[in-house]
Amino acid sequence: MDIGKIKRVSRGRPRLRPAHVAGDKAYDSNQIRGLCKRGVVPVIPARTNRTQKIVIDLQRYRGRNVIERCFNQLKNWRRLATRYEKHGVNYISVLLIVSSMHLLKLLI
Repeated sequence: MDIGKIKRVSRGRPRLRPAHVAGDKAYDSNQIRGLCKRGVVPVIPARTNRTQKIVIDLQRYRGRNVIERCFNQLKNWRRLATRYEKHGVNYISVLLIVSSMHLLKLLI
């Protein structure tokens, strides 16, 4: 979480931190919740054994589900799931081909 860069739409240096971090209950730890001190808002529901109540933005949490479903659809392609491509450029090209096929399937 410390090293990732987010490219800006306009000019300027890339941002070094996201505004929000979404995850499921498995990521509910005090270390990840400590990101609040650095300006990152965690959108992670609390585990059942946590004693303090935590309020999350449900609208943002629902958006995480869309991304999870997208990854599950991409994993249906064996070539992507097992990472046959050894070079990053080849892997991204296969990813783009598979993504465009899913988009065409939605349009038809």
